[in-house]
Amino acid sequence: MKSRAAERGQYRRTAASEHSAEGSTHETPGGRVSVAVYAEDLILRTGVVHQLRPRPEIELIAESEADRAQVSLVVVDMVDDRTVQLLHRLQRNTATRTGLVVGFFESGALQTMIECGVAAVLRRGEADQDSLLHLVTAMANGEGVLPGDLLGKLLTHVSSLQRTVLDPRGLSLSTLTTREAEMIRLVSEGYGTAEIAQKTSYSERTVKNVLHEVATRLELRNRAHAVGYAMRHGLI
Repeated sequence: MKSRAAERGQYRRTAASEHSAEGSTHETPGGRVSVAVYAEDLILRTGVVHQLRPRPEIELIAESEADRAQVSLVVVDMVDDRTVQLLHRLQRNTATRTGLVVGFFESGALQTMIECGVAAVLRRGEADQDSLLHLVTAMANGEGVLPGDLLGKLLTHVSSLQRTVLDPRGLSLSTLTTREAEMIRLVSEGYGTAEIAQKTSYSERTVKNVLHEVATRLELRNRAHAVGYAMRHGLI
């Protein structure tokens, strides 16, 4: 049986006609965030584009220019195999950050999205204009956005992941130092850089350097991805 996405056809990006309707040029003046929208059907794509189009902070990118977008926004009913393939493809473009607007979460979908390098997640039912704008601008500023309850659901599986993933003879035991693991754990609990510095008695600069080192060494795209990696390997 074909997936729902397959029945609807290929994922579609913002069309050139939508982009040109704004009268935008191929440049992104005044600090505007360039956004490419990928959706599994016309209705989903139109809804998100309709919300973002009036905002002066946003430049919707034509399909032919999608690779230069600062943010790729993927809009789906649920995360299926075709969505994962698309996320992996977008992940290869390190200059673009990917956000996901999704209607329904199946078991395990959150961890899959983090492993695919998704920087931000928003429920489609909450995707009004302000929420979409916050999502896009946060990603453009290098931040991650994840609903607190979804992170909480992921955290409830930590004990299970430690039992089933940790291998005493594997290299994963030494992937993170004690200091790194502690800082990643605090990130997973929602603490910011200043709060982590206070709790660990390190300077904010040291915290930023440690998190940057972990992200660089493990090729992680953002803090949410780092938390997902650490949980998957039973490190926190």
